[in-house]
Amino acid sequence: MGEGAFWQRGDLAGRAAMAETPRIDTVRSRTTAVRGRALNQARHHHFVVDAQTGPAEALLPVEVFLAGISACGVHLLERFADEFGIRLQGAEVTISATRLPSAPQRFEKLELAFALAGPSEAEARRLVEAYQGR
Repeated sequence: MGEGAFWQRGDLAGRAAMAETPRIDTVRSRTTAVRGRALNQARHHHFVVDAQTGPAEALLPVEVFLAGISACGVHLLERFADEFGIRLQGAEVTISATRLPSAPQRFEKLELAFALAGPSEAEARRLVEAYQGR
């Protein structure tokens, strides 16, 4: 590898990446007066996350985690559509996670479903394949 390059362990494609300044994203969570409820802050946004065994009125941790994945999918589809010159009127990504009650920290199965409005079937496949290749 050339000077300034390094092997990035998480890079499944095995590509060498040039050294760059990493981005650090931070979320802070704290307890509240309600047992099983956390107040969270990301940048200037505040939101409540409840434990499944707690009040379970607000979003649950697993739902916040899955929302991050599906929202990222929508944003990447938009970006790829712009890069490829594909007309994308709308995109919806649905993610479903299967977990066993005896091991709730482990996903047995994750399923992603994509619904795209605007592109042809071939263009939609290209967008989804680009997402899958990330």
